[in-house]
Amino acid sequence: MNNQLKINNSRINPGTHDASLKGGIEPARFETSTRLKIRLSLVLTSIGLFVFIVGVKPNWLGWDRSPVVGFVQIAVFLIGLGMICAGGYLGLLTLWKGLQRTIAADIGMRLVSTGFVTAVFAGMADVFGMGSHPLPNVPYFGPWQASGVLVGQAIIAVGFLLMIPYRRITK
Repeated sequence: MNNQLKINNSRINPGTHDASLKGGIEPARFETSTRLKIRLSLVLTSIGLFVFIVGVKPNWLGWDRSPVVGFVQIAVFLIGLGMICAGGYLGLLTLWKGLQRTIAADIGMRLVSTGFVTAVFAGMADVFGMGSHPLPNVPYFGPWQASGVLVGQAIIAVGFLLMIPYRRITK
């Protein structure tokens, strides 16, 4: 059985395609890859949610050490948001299962990235010198920055909705 795969008691050479195999892909191997990617995306999204919560509300875990939201806290919740975006992106792309994506899904992918960049820029506005408390002062996460991060998160949500692989139901 050198260089040959045994499937259903028949031998198939690695370079040939069998009509019983969909597109030349062994179904069990494809399912395993899909499940692994979905699990990875769920784990990444869950870890990202935990990191995001640690950054946004550390007092929920008894870790709050400051009355204001400072640079480290902003950086932590933005890292968590990035992990959530990466996990969601991977999971939703996996749901397409090798099919060609629609234009709406491609626009959704770009909206997820654009929303994350918007949230990072709004959250780090003081660090970048565009906020109300430029860098010699302590960065302060104020209402304008919070609004900018919320707008970024809304753009991310719209992008994820556009990435969902909708299928027509035929009768």
